[in-house]
Amino acid sequence: MNRWVIAVAGIVMQVALGAVYAWSVFRIPLTRAYGWSISQVTLTFELAILMLGLAAFAGGLWMKRAGPRRMAVIGGLGYGLGVILAGQARGHLGLLYLSFGVLGGVGLGLCYIIPVATLIKWFPDKRGMMTGLAVAGFGAGALVTAPVAEGLIPSVGLPATFGILGSAYLLAILAAALFMNNPPEGYQPPGWQPVPAQSKQRAVRDLSLPEALRTWQWYALWAMLFLNTMAGI
Repeated sequence: MNRWVIAVAGIVMQVALGAVYAWSVFRIPLTRAYGWSISQVTLTFELAILMLGLAAFAGGLWMKRAGPRRMAVIGGLGYGLGVILAGQARGHLGLLYLSFGVLGGVGLGLCYIIPVATLIKWFPDKRGMMTGLAVAGFGAGALVTAPVAEGLIPSVGLPATFGILGSAYLLAILAAALFMNNPPEGYQPPGWQPVPAQSKQRAVRDLSLPEALRTWQWYALWAMLFLNTMAGI
């Protein structure tokens, strides 16, 4: 398979997942429609992000056995159905939390790690570039979704808006999942050989979780991501 097709599929998946950052578009309409407070509505997003982190941790361990395609399908179903069901909350705050926050958040977490983990295996010669494109796709999700949601809410209402967007996310992720597959063991792009500096920068082997927890680099990377997420969210 052409690895650039896989790259495009990974970015499409990330755009659909990154739509979660457009949650602020729904805050005021939800408070006006159902009488909830801003903090009650915002907790939905906070739950989704919390579940994203927990599910991404579990998914990272599971993906080695299940493979990226199967996990993308399961995660896409969780995320898409979570958004669709959020439209049926209709005044039931607990259902909103369970659908968008828990089910949608778990789906997000399972899918979020797939494009990056898959693309760097297909692009050992462009690891930084592909990681950047995948993360940029996630950030672009809200840029694409926010104006669409703002146009749909006044014209078709909140339930239908959640249904339309959730269906779009589901179809986009399932379509992208068809291309999520690991390359053959030891894959290298034709004609590419890592220079000594590149070989020196990369680990000789993958570390297990207990081994990684015994290195100071793990904690440094965790702290960097923690600060980055605090600033971004």
